[in-house]
Order: sequence, then C-alpha cells, then structure tokens
Amino acid sequence: MYLPLVVGVDGSEPSLRAVDWAADEAALHGVPLLVVFGTLWERYEGAALARELGKPSAGLKADVIVRAAARRARRLHPDLVVTTEAVPDEAEQALERAGRNASMIIAGSRGRSGIADRLLGSVSRTVAAGSDCPVVVVRGSDDNRALGGRHGRIVVGVGEASAAALRFAFTEARLRHVPLAAVRAWRRPAHDTADHPLPTGEPARLYEAYAAKELDAALEAAPSDVTVRRHTVEGPARAVLPAASAEAGLLVIGRRTHGRLGRTAHAVMHRSACPVVVVPEWA
Repeated sequence: MYLPLVVGVDGSEPSLRAVDWAADEAALHGVPLLVVFGTLWERYEGAALARELGKPSAGLKADVIVRAAARRARRLHPDLVVTTEAVPDEAEQALERAGRNASMIIAGSRGRSGIADRLLGSVSRTVAAGSDCPVVVVRGSDDNRALGGRHGRIVVGVGEASAAALRFAFTEARLRHVPLAAVRAWRRPAHDTADHPLPTGEPARLYEAYAAKELDAALEAAPSDVTVRRHTVEGPARAVLPAASAEAGLLVIGRRTHGRLGRTAHAVMHRSACPVVVVPEWA
C-alpha cells in the first residue's frame, strides 16, 4: 500500500488550489489522496466566515468542506482514490499527525481573511518546520498546478541540507519529464574567516569556481534520465532562490533541523512565485 498524499483544507480558495495541486501530484505518483480538515479554525474565525458567506456558523459543517474538496479532486482525476478526515484539532496538529503515515503534505499559503491569512500562513510554516515528510506550500497563480502549469522546470537549492532535497527533485523531474535547475548560491565573504577555503580579496571567479565544484560534487548521483542544468549565482540563497522561482513550476529546498526553519526557508516560502517544497534532510 502506497503512502497517501495529505492535503489540508479550510474551505478557502487558496486551500482549494492546494487540493488541485495535491490531486495532480497524487495522480502523478499513483497514490491515494487524504483530505484533512482541522476543525478548530472556528475558534478563530467561525463568526466572521459565517457573516461573509451569509450562513449561520452552525451550518458551516466540517463534512461539507471536506466533501467539497474531495469532489474537486475527483473532477480533476476521476480514478483517484480520495478519502477525507475532519478532526477536532488545530490545523497544525491535524496535518502533522496525518503526515506521519504520508509521503507528502500539501497546504495553501493563505486563508480567507486578514486574520486567516496570518493563521494559515503560520500553519504552513509550522507544518513545514515540524513534519517528517516533505511539505509543499502552494504559492503562485491559479494555473500553477503540479501538471499543466505555465512553467515546466523544477528548481532545487543546493546547499548544506540538500541530499534529500536533490533526491526529491530528481524524482519529480523524472515523473514530469521536465529539466531540473540545480542552483548553488555563493557569496564573497566580507572578512577573513577561518572556515572558508579562499582568502578574502581573491577574484570573484575563484569563489564562483569553488561553488561550482561543490555543485558538481552534490550532483554526482544525478540520474542519467534527468536533464540537469547547473547554476552558480552570486548572492544570498534567500534572494537567489525566489528569483529562480519566477520561471519554475516547483522550487525544492532542504531542511536540517526538526521544528525550525532557517532564514532561507522563511524567505523562500514568503517570496517564491511557485509552489515550494521543504524536504527534511532525513526524508
């Protein structure tokens, strides 16, 4: 039995776009899709959402939301096996618990209102930081789906925590039949550092050459059936990777620490023009 993909929903349009992305991805991998709704969102915005929809709060039932999401997924892929789960828990806990027996978690990047935007953004960050499986935060335009989107290539950031991210990116590129852009950001140090192999003051080309050497080493295990394009770009990764996402269908980054995202991951999740997947180093 293949592990399912898990997608979190809350009835908002961004979460439904996440359902579209998740349905594509589940169909691509040939695995079931599990739609999860943590029902305690009503504690924060039940009354406000009821006013927005012109319905009493009691009428906003969890089963209505998950059934609507499941129907949406099946319309895209009629043969997809879709199950639903509504649990009386915070969204973060509901998704992380479901993710313990999942191949991937997919979440939207925003919610319904100003308060919900901050809430769901926090959910996405929390799950991406604490999950033991890859987490996709769906960003970008409405047509930026896993299949049939505007941009085909996949971008992967190559750095300290990149081995698992590279394996994930290789798999996705192979399944989608698209090229993989492996990006290694590099910077000239502002002052001498004991742990840097090159002294300050050397020409920029030496630092770029060192970054290219590291990139080549990281890509030694690249499969022969995936087209890999190498890019060494000067600048901080938190700026270089979002810029590379402008022409991508998916941006893949690694995560070293359980329960915490670094500055690069935070910046990428907020500024990427396409869906971002955060892959734990041990995944």
